[in-house]
Amino acid sequence: MSEQIPGQDQPGVSPTQPPLTPQEERTWAMLAHLSILVNLVTAVLGVVAVLIIYLVYKDRSRYVAYQSLQSLVWQLIGWVLASTVVGIVWVITGVLSAVIIGLCLLPFAILLSLVPIAAMVYGVIGAVECNQGREFKYWLIGDWVRSSMQPTH
Repeated sequence: MSEQIPGQDQPGVSPTQPPLTPQEERTWAMLAHLSILVNLVTAVLGVVAVLIIYLVYKDRSRYVAYQSLQSLVWQLIGWVLASTVVGIVWVITGVLSAVIIGLCLLPFAILLSLVPIAAMVYGVIGAVECNQGREFKYWLIGDWVRSSMQPTH
């Protein structure tokens, strides 16, 4: 008789490593979402941290893979891209302030500066939801990530 390997009959779970326990899944999903906080200190290493979580656990837990991939996409769009756009807007506002037009852009630049902070808060909300064992889906990103994870036949 052949010995049944844990996780062997679960799609997306590696037969060489045991699947994660529900508590481990919640913890790693929470850490994937909280990795956005690393960006506060390092600017972009939160993206690296969540990518590592995804690569290490994608074969052991579809839940962690889904949550970490969502967080990765969210950080790339909501933190890295938005921060770059905010920086460009502030440079343009500063340059145009010399000719008064930039002063009109100041409220827009201030509001746009809140986008990366809102992205960080949304990531923390995702971490709390995952830690409590609830499914979390980022707005506009969650469905796209889930569809990209579906196996193609």
